Amino acid sequence: MINRCVRRRLAYGAALLLCAASLALPLRGASQVYPPHSQEGTIPGETASTAQQRAALAALHRRIERERIKHVVIIIQENRSVDNFFQGFPGADTVAYGSTHEGAVGLHAVNLAYPVDVDHQHRAFLTEYDNGRMDGWDRVATEPGSPYPDFPYAFVPRREIEPYWDMALQYTFSDRMFQSNTGPSFPAHLYLIAGESDFAANNPNHIETSRFAWGCDSPPNATVSVIASSGEEEPGGFPCYDFRTLADTLDFKGVSWRYYAPALDHKGSIWSAYDAIRHIRYGPAWNNVVSPETRVLGDASVGALPTVTWVVPKASNSDHPFPLKKSNYDLGLVGQHGPQWVAGVVNAIGQGPDWRDTAILVVWDDWGGWYDHVAPPQLDRMGLGFRVPFIVISPYARKHYVSHVRHEFGSIVKFVENVADLPSLDTTDDRADALWDCFNFEDPPTAFTPIPLGGPVSFNDVRGENINPDDDF
Repeated sequence: MINRCVRRRLAYGAALLLCAASLALPLRGASQVYPPHSQEGTIPGETASTAQQRAALAALHRRIERERIKHVVIIIQENRSVDNFFQGFPGADTVAYGSTHEGAVGLHAVNLAYPVDVDHQHRAFLTEYDNGRMDGWDRVATEPGSPYPDFPYAFVPRREIEPYWDMALQYTFSDRMFQSNTGPSFPAHLYLIAGESDFAANNPNHIETSRFAWGCDSPPNATVSVIASSGEEEPGGFPCYDFRTLADTLDFKGVSWRYYAPALDHKGSIWSAYDAIRHIRYGPAWNNVVSPETRVLGDASVGALPTVTWVVPKASNSDHPFPLKKSNYDLGLVGQHGPQWVAGVVNAIGQGPDWRDTAILVVWDDWGGWYDHVAPPQLDRMGLGFRVPFIVISPYARKHYVSHVRHEFGSIVKFVENVADLPSLDTTDDRADALWDCFNFEDPPTAFTPIPLGGPVSFNDVRGENINPDDDF
């Protein structure tokens, strides 16, 4: 007798083959049927019949993702590009040399915690992108000033971030995840909860000294610049918004969610995106924003995670390079332990009861000013921005696979919508794919193998986390 698992595989495979045949897609096995980049909407020159067939395939993908995945965990780290973090990764599109205005320059090694921050505001993107020439990293500022102009042409050696490489080698790594915006953390994090930032271009220009918030808890005189319809950066308003987010559609559908973030008196809370959504910050849904962020470890280990989870780190677990004060006073942060932190969260989930139906998406919020050689497609006034690393970890993630399919932050939003059966936010999720190529739902779920941490780390060490913030770009 054919068991239930085999019957399911046959049913999914047959359905995928039928849809693929109607679309005339090339096949190398049912699990390798990939849709066009945009599964919905219209494609110029497409016939009505082909559009209907493509919509049917997209609906099938949504059903399969919804049946197999019951928990989505989005782990957000800080400020790295693909060339900076995964230089030389097997099968990925990376380079050992970069382009400057003077010619080629070799990428040099830099420590993970090296205390120099490269400008990654919208203005820096424009300089580095240089109308698609991708040669402007020698003309951006650093804090503190670098002794040589080629500093942003750098990579972090594998030995310093081994847990990330272990995850990427074992599961799916994408070398075509583009951030949807062309600026720093504040708008980037909004895109990861809503697929938009209301055109916010940069970080708010003021921050409290006792509350590290970029949003509704900002000082009354804080503003954030915007990208106007002309494409120019202009002054904007107070960084507290009321646009629709995934939290709203999740609540509407009665689907559980939680956002794990540092408390407001710790520096990592600047990355707590729902602080910038007025009706969340001042409504009952704020109870779903959980501090400290380390509570995710215990919740994951006992199977208490909601359907959708976001996790943002404290500063010393973020991968963000923090400079010294201009007065040469050290900020007090004790190293950078992002690889160990992420591996710890992944291990708690993988060794917990929910592993069999969980998808973990590890993404970096922006490129951090570091060199990346791939010119991002320009889809609207906001982006796309440069590539950021992206790792998919799941019992259904493709093993030892490098995705070359174009993804963006809207892809993460769309994947959540598929899994939770949510309506579209009608933002970048409309044009994005839903990460279909990163998964293999034809085979049974695989067992979890713990990720080595590479040394003991105390995730509860908060030294330097509650002091005055630096002048971060």
